[in-house]
Amino acid sequence: MSRIREVNGGGAQVVEAYERRSIESRSGEIQSKAGLGNGSIIAPRLSIDESLLIDAKSLFIGSKIGEGAHGKVYEGRFGERIVAIKVLHRGSTSDERSVLENRFAREVNMMSKVKHENLVKFIGACKDPLMAIVTELLPGMSLRKFLFSIRPNKLELPLALSFALDIARAMECLHANGIIHRDLKPDNLLLTADQKSVKLADFGLAREETVTEMMTAETGTYRWMAPELYSTVTLRQGEKKHYNNKVDVYSFAIVLWELLTNRMPFEGMSNLQAAYVAAFKQERPSIPDDIPPELAFIIQSSWVEDPNLRPSFNQIIRMLNAFLFTLSPPSPSLLDSQADEAAGPSSNGTVTELSARARGKFGFLRQLFAAKRTKSSSPQSQ
Repeated sequence: MSRIREVNGGGAQVVEAYERRSIESRSGEIQSKAGLGNGSIIAPRLSIDESLLIDAKSLFIGSKIGEGAHGKVYEGRFGERIVAIKVLHRGSTSDERSVLENRFAREVNMMSKVKHENLVKFIGACKDPLMAIVTELLPGMSLRKFLFSIRPNKLELPLALSFALDIARAMECLHANGIIHRDLKPDNLLLTADQKSVKLADFGLAREETVTEMMTAETGTYRWMAPELYSTVTLRQGEKKHYNNKVDVYSFAIVLWELLTNRMPFEGMSNLQAAYVAAFKQERPSIPDDIPPELAFIIQSSWVEDPNLRPSFNQIIRMLNAFLFTLSPPSPSLLDSQADEAAGPSSNGTVTELSARARGKFGFLRQLFAAKRTKSSSPQSQ
């Protein structure tokens, strides 16, 4: 409670200022992209490949199953297939429509570009008479609802790690294709029917890493956002933030913490209060003593303040698999499917050898992380 009182007290003005700037920046983003700023140029209109478009007449829209800031999601039918149909807002003015249509085109292009078993499968899109994105329908609930449904119980550790690997592999695929998701959180992770796997959805806030001019501070839900996305409360209208794909690694750390604790990060705080203590107090959710040190290390290195010190998702996958091999006894399926990732393609050794290699990888990564942290904090690097 002391942290909450502190935020409500001395930090209240900062939080209020940030909230006010957030509202202003939404307007500024639309104005700058639509060419309404002082002497700014109208943003180029993005196009969608005709092969990705489907006839709206072939869609049947059923009951609503979700709603977000940019649209609503319905269960529906495309031909003989049951699908999810995301209908996006078009806006109320011509300038707003231009911005939202560009956002729609960008989301369609990115979803069609990447394919992975842990990404929700893109089926098609339609532009008229409504802007809609059609994807596979996952009959399971969101990870957020699933965790809430079993609270206060925790996930079994193997299942939590399986979910974490699903997420990390999906994110590795996006980053390999130059895409930053920017909105990684349990609401955007959907369970399969057997509740044994998760898939990442909602590319509404995703950005191509090369399109730096599109990167504004208005992204994801604050509780899961990396501090560098909002750590300056005095942003001028339309001012851009410079960051890279390590913002997704920070969000992953928060999600992994949730998978292991089944608690809400920054409990007792609003989203803005959580943003304040994370960015200006450099606070993070406390890690319980019963979390294995190897997993605590993955979390702590992934949400460290300096983005350059955070591991890549390739490293995270290797660390998670390495930890799985330290569990006894390992399941045959894990040995079959994950030996290559954890121990390299040429491994034919015993389980004991795999565990030894796993510990060696952790040691190397710890040394690398410590060396980077020491270098960044040395007087010469200041």
